[in-house]
Amino acid sequence: MDKILNYINGEMLPPKKDQWLDNYNPSKGEVYSLIPDSDETDIEEALTHAELAFETWRLTSLEERFKVLNRIAELIDANNDMLAVAESMDQGKPVWLAKNEMIRSAQNFRFFATAAMQFASESHNMEGHAINYTLRQPIGVVGCISPWNLPLYLFTWKIAPALAAGNCVIAKPSEITPMTAFLLSEICREAGLPKGVLNIVHGLGPKVGNAMVSHPRIKAISFTGGTSTGKHIAAIAAPMFKKLSLELGGKNPNIIFADCDFDKALKTTVQSSFMNQGEICLCGSRILIERSIYNKFRDALIKEVAQMKVGDPLDKETKVGAIVSKMHFEKVLSYIELAKQEGGNILLGGTSLQMQGAHGAGWYIAPTIIENLAYDCRTNTEEIFGPVVTIIPFDTDAEALTIANCTEYGLASSIWTNNLTRAHKVAAGIQSGIVWINCWLLRDLRTPFGGVKQSGVGREGGWEAMKFFTEAKNVCIKL
Repeated sequence: MDKILNYINGEMLPPKKDQWLDNYNPSKGEVYSLIPDSDETDIEEALTHAELAFETWRLTSLEERFKVLNRIAELIDANNDMLAVAESMDQGKPVWLAKNEMIRSAQNFRFFATAAMQFASESHNMEGHAINYTLRQPIGVVGCISPWNLPLYLFTWKIAPALAAGNCVIAKPSEITPMTAFLLSEICREAGLPKGVLNIVHGLGPKVGNAMVSHPRIKAISFTGGTSTGKHIAAIAAPMFKKLSLELGGKNPNIIFADCDFDKALKTTVQSSFMNQGEICLCGSRILIERSIYNKFRDALIKEVAQMKVGDPLDKETKVGAIVSKMHFEKVLSYIELAKQEGGNILLGGTSLQMQGAHGAGWYIAPTIIENLAYDCRTNTEEIFGPVVTIIPFDTDAEALTIANCTEYGLASSIWTNNLTRAHKVAAGIQSGIVWINCWLLRDLRTPFGGVKQSGVGREGGWEAMKFFTEAKNVCIKL
């Protein structure tokens, strides 16, 4: 059985204590590789090498940083098919979707490689008395912890700006989906990334993650994952005065007004509800529909979703793949049962699915649509993170905002209307870090990304990421 290895100081290494974890193919429900069960000793080794590498990397010219990071982007592009199949097998998503995510993974490196060449600071003239200028200097060794839903996409989203800003990185991918991070190690070696600049340590959160978060010489933590884990990280890191960027959960409203472009709203709602098995923090899991078109939209949505093929992620016709793990599979099913207890009416799906042949033991759930729930019940306010959506009627703009804002989350939202005034007013009133109007998941990498309330702290993307991974220093010169 294949073994995934840690990437430390440019070398592929087994865990120091030679302990291993099973890595599952969710579409088949079987172990297909082993990953390191690393701990604080592996983190300490990575940190030692990263600190040494930092002394050189921080002084490396912007052009040289650009060249090596851009080369990584080129190699990701060149290996798109291989990486996509690996991601599909590891995470359960359709391979066609994984190919799109590999494109974005390369874009992350290319975008921040270019950003490093353009990153500038401010100066302030004190009317002939003095001049101030700001230096933005790399922090040192930083920690990046990424989730299992978009494994390489979000892994590179954190690593690329940290490296571009001149830091060295210790990165932990999810232990549930480690394969493409492992393959990225090989790409970094081929691209000529200097030893120790990036170190990838595999393992469990309570071991590897805690060791990173609690280590006094790791100066910043960028984390994407669940809100409960984010609270745990903040409780450890905040008293140590580490810089923190926390991109956490979501329970996103998708608000559909009667004056929308019906066909576009319907088509995009199918995508925003069930893409990646609903395992995207930006998915619109609560569909709010103006009452005058509620029945029409509900029936059309059921018809469209019922035609989606669920099955083998490697099949080009598959629209919904496997749930990422048995534990998460059981969690999603438990929320469907909760919805029934809360009075929900299952309009479509609501069950696990048994595939045939080699995929008979895989973890599949039918795309599920639920109505007749109170807008503030647990099903409508807690993150499920699976192929499950609820639909809720509303009568007025004010009621739509009340429903949209009733959860403790505030990551993303969508509004469908052709009334420009309404679009602006509702966008201003929604408590979320991202608002899409007549679209979904349309991303400009220059824009700030993140949420409010329990959806996180800080922003990623563009200059926000470059600023997070640097420290500002004011220099004042008296004239």
